[in-house]
Amino acid sequence: MFVHLTSTANAPRVRRSGIRPDSRGQDGVRGVYCFPVLPSYTLTHQWLRELARFGTRGGLVAVHVRLADDQPVLAGHYRDRAKDAQRLMPAAEAVRRIGALPDPRGWEVFLPRAVGAREIHRIRTAPQVTGWRYLPNAHGTRPCTCAGCRIRGEYGSRRLRERRPHPLDGPPPPVRVLLARIDAAGTPGDPAELRAALHWFSLRRRGPLERLAHLAAHPVPAVRQELVWAVCGWSTPGVRDLLTALAADPDRDVREAAEAALED
Repeated sequence: MFVHLTSTANAPRVRRSGIRPDSRGQDGVRGVYCFPVLPSYTLTHQWLRELARFGTRGGLVAVHVRLADDQPVLAGHYRDRAKDAQRLMPAAEAVRRIGALPDPRGWEVFLPRAVGAREIHRIRTAPQVTGWRYLPNAHGTRPCTCAGCRIRGEYGSRRLRERRPHPLDGPPPPVRVLLARIDAAGTPGDPAELRAALHWFSLRRRGPLERLAHLAAHPVPAVRQELVWAVCGWSTPGVRDLLTALAADPDRDVREAAEAALED
């Protein structure tokens, strides 16, 4: 038995037609995230507070899913996902391994398909204060307030930013200053300097796309990936064409970043 957490507003649809494979797992595979039902209620629903940070519609409910013992699933710690270290195994083996861990916090199971309506065992409410936030053992650790970690609209986020402003929050330097830094970085350009300048461009709504497009051919993948995040929020004409070209990049991280930007 597994538990999948979803917004309360999705409960009628889940009862009627199951769970859609809206999530992306390792290697970009679409499917459904879930977690085994363990003797500990807190561990079973450990992801609730972390998922609630990203917004819900009416809170979260627990969907109990019954899978066949031999159903292939991916299991591992959430940090293993980025390293392609999650392993494919039968569902019964995933339950056994996670249940035997001394600390299963942060572990997840990914079902690489949709969940049918007949596989839904029941849907029940869950306390909205169960589990960890940010990462396991984060309690007592000062949260990061950078643009990549914080979530706009999260409870207490404005007060946290006012109390702990991040040095990269802005306001960004003028465009001419940033372009001068990129020109001064040389050819093909120092990756650290280019990434720092591109970060500031990501805080703008529009920008000189024609002056940055050449970075799509930079030999360092991290620069090309930073270019994706820099321009993906712009309303400047030509951004989508650039992202489409980067979606065919030979580096997987760059491709995934461009594909994610195109989907938004």
